[in-house]
Formats: sequence, structure tokens, C-alpha cells
Amino acid sequence: MSISIEIFLLVASILLFISLLVGKAGSRFGVPALLLFLFIGILAGSEGLGIKFDSPVMAQYIGVIALNIILFSGGLDTQISEIKPIVWPGVILATIGVLLTALITGFFIYWLTNNLFHTISFTLLESLLLASVMSSTDSASVFGILRSKGLSLKENLRPLLELESGSNDPMAYMLTIVLIQLIQTPEINTGLILLTFFQQLIFGAVAGFLLGKLAVRIINHIDLNNDALYSVLLLTITFFIFGFTDFIGGNGYLAVYVGGLYIGNKRFVQKRSSLKFFDGLSWLFQIVMFLSLGLLVNPTELIPIAGIGILIGIFMILVSRPLSVILCMAPFRKFSTRARIFTSWVGLRGAVPIIFATYPWVAGVEGSKMIFNIVFFITILSLVVQGTSIPAMAKWLKLSRPIKKTKKLKEFDIEFSDDIKSVMTEITITEEMLEGGDTLIDLSLPDRTLVAMVKRQENYFIPRGNNHLEVGDSILVITDNEEALKETYRQLGITIPEDIY
Repeated sequence: MSISIEIFLLVASILLFISLLVGKAGSRFGVPALLLFLFIGILAGSEGLGIKFDSPVMAQYIGVIALNIILFSGGLDTQISEIKPIVWPGVILATIGVLLTALITGFFIYWLTNNLFHTISFTLLESLLLASVMSSTDSASVFGILRSKGLSLKENLRPLLELESGSNDPMAYMLTIVLIQLIQTPEINTGLILLTFFQQLIFGAVAGFLLGKLAVRIINHIDLNNDALYSVLLLTITFFIFGFTDFIGGNGYLAVYVGGLYIGNKRFVQKRSSLKFFDGLSWLFQIVMFLSLGLLVNPTELIPIAGIGILIGIFMILVSRPLSVILCMAPFRKFSTRARIFTSWVGLRGAVPIIFATYPWVAGVEGSKMIFNIVFFITILSLVVQGTSIPAMAKWLKLSRPIKKTKKLKEFDIEFSDDIKSVMTEITITEEMLEGGDTLIDLSLPDRTLVAMVKRQENYFIPRGNNHLEVGDSILVITDNEEALKETYRQLGITIPEDIY
């Protein structure tokens, strides 16, 4: 049944709005918002509210676009100074770790389906394909949970986990494509496969770096009349990096992440607004991606594979992922046993494995729909078991640090560049502050403090020393650092708040 574009937009907007509300409520109870988006898609699907969406090709297109934006945004937000100390363990986890996870899980699936289950039977190649599809940790889930929870972790674990999840999708993607080719064309040249494999990695990394470098020069030298167009230009660059890299035989996902990483660590025009644009766009496409994937699955088809899905999921959580992490991190003595356990636990499966599961489906691989359903079930299991327990696990392993809260400005819509280390806050004038005089110069302020702006009712003005202040005025205070800000509070006779901006 076809529907008009007006009805489609109405239904889509309602689903997005419900997702935002449910996601906000769910985060209070420790439930990953992305899992809730997935459930909303299922409930709205053909076996729920009746919205029919049965195109794996369309879901794949949506997923590719979303992954481009999520990976690029993740690269933009990652500081090279943070990942530099852990770059080698991160890269090894993202490559060898994914390969080990796929091999260990694949052999387990082959043994499981040929010994314990008689209704489901996979060949070795099919077992390895299923394992490869699920072998990478999901960047959307890891970024979403770590950043939404504001987790501050010891031993450089947060940049390690974000680097791994942001850069391990290319390995899983290449394993998936290679195994599809081996299943459909058994006589394919193994040497050619290995050559293609390394070509994808090398071309992807180099293209991402060079195109990212070129992008910074273009952004800084092009003169766009409308400042908002710089964000659009950056989005255009994202898709160009992916498309061009794929065209020359490299891995587009790796190139997009590397390109975003390079661009995000350079100065360019309208950087702050562009970062905010991509942050919002990334969340939007995470919602759209999870909703569309939820619409694609039929819940009744998950029941027959629940048993094998639980066994494979538990095996990945407790055996294959931890074993891969232990082997990959063995050379790096700086990580404690607790850090290795936590890294193993944050092996989240999410939208990426489900998207990769559409590739064998679209290619017409035998049993691909069952592979898709198993991957979908294991993703739900992973998000429920691991996603909800990450903060508790970090606390239990004594790896979490106290979260430093920040007070957002309400009266003054102003932000500093990350390169500026000054600190600012807003203070409301009280009667006690004006006891020594009602002009700005009468306020007891330390040398390293500047009152940059005053808001009185709905009016703003730049103050001078002889400006009169009134009770209820809001002043924007800028200091050199947090210590200077605390001194400002003390001299004004104000209790130092816990959340200093």
C-alpha cells in the first residue's frame, strides 16, 4: 500500500519525537537510548502498528549514510593528543582483535549448529560470515553510551574504546565482503583476496589523511557568503571522502574516520558551529538508522532463533571478546587486569552488525535472512546486558572517576573555542554584593577577572567601571582559570558552586 509524502513525513516526525522523549526518559534508568529507538521501530513495524518496511536495500542505504556521518563526527570529536598514548593497542584491537573475534566465534557457531542444533545448520564459511558480521564493536553504541553518560575513565580507557569502535568497522566490513565472495565463488583466488584486503586498509587510511588535509585547506580558503554553508560543505566533504576512496579501491569507512580525525584536530573556519551541526546530525541519523532497522525485522521470526542467539551472544560476551582483548593487549603492560576486563565488557553490538547483515541478504546468500535475524537478536542481547551495565561495571572495577559537572550559561549564549583555556560563568547580582557600592568598580574582583557583559531584564550592554548595577542583573564573568574563578566567588562572598563552568 503506497502512502503520500505528507503522511510519510507525519508518521516519521511522530516516530522521531517519540524516540527523543523515550530516549531521554530511558537514560535516567540506565537504558541505552539506541536500544529504545530499536524497540520503537519494532513496535511500529508490520507486526506492530502496521508500518510495512521490508527493503534490506533501502535499510542498507540508510545505514551507509548514517555510518558515514557517525564515524566522521566521532573523528571530529576525538583529540589526537588523547589517543596518541593508546594508538597502538587501539589499532590492534580494531584489526587483529576483530579478526580473532570472528575466527573464535565462527568456529563456535560451526560446532554449535552441527552438533547441538538440528533445525539450524551452517557450513564453516557461513558460520564465519555470521561471526564476521558481528565481529566489530558498534561506534554508534559506544559513542552514544560513553558520551551520554559522561563517563570519565582511568587508564585512558575512554579514548581507547572510542578509537577502537570508530576504526574497527572497516575490518568487519572487509571480512563480510570477502566471505560473501568465497561462498558465492569458491574458486576465487585467495592471494587476490589478501591483496584486496591490504589495499582497502592502506588506500583507506592514506586517502582519509590526504583528503582531510585537502579539506582543511579548501574550508579555510573558500569564501562562502553564508556561514551556515560551512557545515554543509563539511557534510559534502564527508560523502566525497567515502565515495572517492571506495572508487579507488580503498575502504571508505576507514577513510571517513581518519579524515574526520585529521580535520577535527586542525583549525578551520566555523569549526565550533560545524562540530555542533555534526553532533546533532549524528544523533538524528542514529535514531533514523535504529528505527529503520527495527521496522525491517519481524518479531515472530526472532522466536525460533532465540536459543541459538542467546548461546552465541553469551559466548561472544564471556569468551570470544575477552579472549581477543587479552591476546591483543598482552604486549601492553600499562593496562591493568581491571582495564582489560572493562575493555572486554564494552564489546557492544549495535546498528553496524545489523547493517552488515543486510549485505548477504542483498547478495542472495542462502540462509541470509536467518543470519540477519540472529544478528538482530544478539544486538538486542548485547545492548540489554552490556549497554545497561557499563557505568556499573566501571564503578565495580574502580575505573570511573568523579564526573566533573559543568554549568551551562542560560542568560548569555556564548562559548569559547577549545583552544582558549579561560573559564567563564554568569553571576546574579545580590544586595550583599552592592553593600560596598553599586557601580562595577565597587565590586570586589581579583585582577584576573573581567566582567564582559551585563544583562538587565531583556537588555544587554558592555559595562564600564562607572556603570551602576542593580539587584537581579546577570553579569558574564571571564577568568584565566578555575582557580581565579573560585577566588572571584570568594571575594564576592558567594558560596563556590559544585558545577563551575
